[in-house]
Amino acid sequence: MGVSNTVADYVIRVFSDPGEVDPAAWDALLREQAHPLPFMRSAYLRALHDSGSAVAATGWQAQFITLWRGPTLSAACAAYLKSHSYGEYVFDWAWAEAHQRHGLPYYPKLLSALPFTPVPGARLLARDEHARHALARALVSHAQGLGLSSLHVLFPDEADARALEEAGCMIRHGVQFHWCQDRENPIEDFSDLLQRLHRDKRKKIQQEQRRVREAGVHFSVHVGAEIDETLWDLFYACYCQTYREHHSTPYLSRDFFARQQRDMPENWVLFVAHQGGRAIACSLVAVDPLTRHAYGRYWGALAHVPCLHFDACYYQPLQWCLQQGYGRFEGGAQGEHKMARGLMPVATRSAHWLADPRFAHAVDDFLKREGAHVGAYLDELREHSPFKA
Repeated sequence: MGVSNTVADYVIRVFSDPGEVDPAAWDALLREQAHPLPFMRSAYLRALHDSGSAVAATGWQAQFITLWRGPTLSAACAAYLKSHSYGEYVFDWAWAEAHQRHGLPYYPKLLSALPFTPVPGARLLARDEHARHALARALVSHAQGLGLSSLHVLFPDEADARALEEAGCMIRHGVQFHWCQDRENPIEDFSDLLQRLHRDKRKKIQQEQRRVREAGVHFSVHVGAEIDETLWDLFYACYCQTYREHHSTPYLSRDFFARQQRDMPENWVLFVAHQGGRAIACSLVAVDPLTRHAYGRYWGALAHVPCLHFDACYYQPLQWCLQQGYGRFEGGAQGEHKMARGLMPVATRSAHWLADPRFAHAVDDFLKREGAHVGAYLDELREHSPFKA
């Protein structure tokens, strides 16, 4: 742990291990936010660190920045010194290359984000707006004090983005695809959802599900503590197999998921596909029982069945969300194909500060042009809604 100077009447403390921050104080602060996420819980962040999934050796050196007024934790954020840009889902490779071409180091950079988790929500946990803005300034000051090239805050909510912009960050816009319940005319079940889609979209989904059924596949659903060690082992085997097929290495260790089973079982739902008496695929969805939000996270298969991915990752979770009264299902990063399956485009944002004024000016110009394109793209997508008028 290191102690920095004060800012706006707060003492800044930076922790290199999330476990050094009192879990009760951290989670109490999280509950005060307008958009809390299970991925920001102390147990989740500590699991990433203690399992070796997000540590210095994997390019994620913890720099958890906290603001204190006496013994009270007034603001906090999960931040990391990053030696690469993997696992972020907001791409800055071109910025890194530009620095390299000019003989300037880009890494390490300071990143405030949820490792491997592109879910929008609270990033700057704060008791009030004064503390939020102080934390935003503290992030920029910390990057400056370490002589870093840049600061990046990924997928913050609107209040965090405003505070970061006032602290000197540039805002970048992106797009994700989420399903949201119709508040004025709630969808009753998955059949009702299908009936509200245009005929071609409805037929496509029905055909895909029929192909899965004709392959002899059926699903079982396991919620919370029902996901025992055997099921977690099955899921991890599927998860690793999919990475192997893409000639890659899993970001998350088996120990990370063991910690989820132990510390956060209520935040997970597992969909298991069975064929010929054996389990062949899994889709793991994170859920927040309090906000009634669900997040499509991880998928893996031990055998290939056409259209199984769509059924396991979209149709089964959507059906479950409707049955359980959930009002939102987020499908993760990118993917226009999700729109044909009932997930609509949603604007996302990230905040960026670059130390070198020349690069900052060039990136600011780029982000303004990119933002205009993203806005036009969103308008065009919404004009092609899969739902009937």
